[in-house]
Amino acid sequence: MDVASVWGKYVLEREANAIAPTRPFNLLRWFSVISLAIIATVATGLGFISTRFVVSESLERDALLTSQFIQTLAAGELVHHGVPGVQMADLLIMRNAADIPEDVRHRRLRARTEFLEHLARLPDSLLATVYSADKVVVWSTNKALVGQRMAGDEDLDAAFLTGAEITAEYSDVEEGSVEQKLLRPPKRFFIENYIPLHDNDGKVLAVVEIYKEPVDLVERVNRGYRLIWIATALGGALIYFGLFWIVRRASIQLAAQQHQLVANQTYTALGEMSSAVAHSMRNPLASIRTSAELAQQVSSGAVRQCVDDIISQVDRMSTWIRDLLLCLRPLSGDSEPVEPLAVMRETLQGYKQQLEWSNIQAEIVEQSAPPVINHRLLLSQVFNSVLANAIEAMPRGGRLSVSVLPDPTGEWLHLSIDDTGQGMSRQQELMAFKSFYTTKRGGLGIGLYMVKQIMEHFGGRVSLTSHEDEGTSVRLSFRVARGVAGAAG
Repeated sequence: MDVASVWGKYVLEREANAIAPTRPFNLLRWFSVISLAIIATVATGLGFISTRFVVSESLERDALLTSQFIQTLAAGELVHHGVPGVQMADLLIMRNAADIPEDVRHRRLRARTEFLEHLARLPDSLLATVYSADKVVVWSTNKALVGQRMAGDEDLDAAFLTGAEITAEYSDVEEGSVEQKLLRPPKRFFIENYIPLHDNDGKVLAVVEIYKEPVDLVERVNRGYRLIWIATALGGALIYFGLFWIVRRASIQLAAQQHQLVANQTYTALGEMSSAVAHSMRNPLASIRTSAELAQQVSSGAVRQCVDDIISQVDRMSTWIRDLLLCLRPLSGDSEPVEPLAVMRETLQGYKQQLEWSNIQAEIVEQSAPPVINHRLLLSQVFNSVLANAIEAMPRGGRLSVSVLPDPTGEWLHLSIDDTGQGMSRQQELMAFKSFYTTKRGGLGIGLYMVKQIMEHFGGRVSLTSHEDEGTSVRLSFRVARGVAGAAG
């Protein structure tokens, strides 16, 4: 593949993306809006259902207790006054009163009177009324209602027809209602209870109607309201923020993967283009060098000096091309146990003459270290890159030391390579491991990048700290080859 075809492909893809831009889907924003609306709707619905359930259950419980109390009160009065064989309903209606003996009629009257007095003194009562079977008021705490007929009251009709307790809730007194002539206006909502009273044959002879404002029940219901809504709000908030955290993490990871994908695509295109350029330049450079060598043999003086410069620059460009192809080539080599200090000694031996010329004192502080997981040739390349940078940073001499740092877990070997060179600025330190970044004149900027690639390929890490005019420290972290380490020990 030649340079023109690679570059043409890259340009066409960029133009296609520019012609038809697509607006990225903002996952976090849409989730924030939609999930908040859904959770708020569900939480509000659950809160409303829960509060209504609490109110209905509380009202039914209160009605049951009121009915049981009144029926027990009626039975107690009959026993207390010695009135056997009849029910309180018979006494309230007073059927066949002329045929009853005087003493019996007197006891029944006393039982009826005391029962009605108890009704009048019920706690939280707004109005108490007793109806006969023909819907006529036979007694009421509001005397103005006695003798009136209540027609068209569906709840009252249901109580006589079914013989069951009927409960209704009101927030305000109904306009035009004849039976809701309360003795005092309620402060909040009030309850209407219909309690049927039967005769011995089970027939409903009378119905007691109680209007009451249960203050204690109201307070409990209000507390229930608050607890339910607080719990609903907290639950909805916890669910929302929990899901928001998860989706936010996912969104960040997706964005990072998208950026990485774009970077990989760009790097692949640049790699293809660079590889094509490098391969295309090899033959012309070889031809130039061959011609220059021939000219070198027949030239002299200033011309020979120019020819030497041509050969030097061609060699430098050939080195760039070799390094560039090495950087673009996928890493090859299976992991194996390697003794890092042995490789370091061999690498330093190769730089012995250059170290002497540069007046640099090099030493390995530690004499032994466990084998690590790496590849011998690639590890030699790592050390070569780091040592070359250190030597270039000390043009007027200095000190180069290699030391092993302790690791408490025993799973890692940390190798520190320190120099006393020129050091780096903070910006240079942050960009040191970026590809094609260099501060050297004529450098390609792939040395430390390749170090990082090789270290991470074998599960290791590399880091760098530097201070201007103080030096640089490169830390290489290797995974220890446990089986070999144990055998060596």
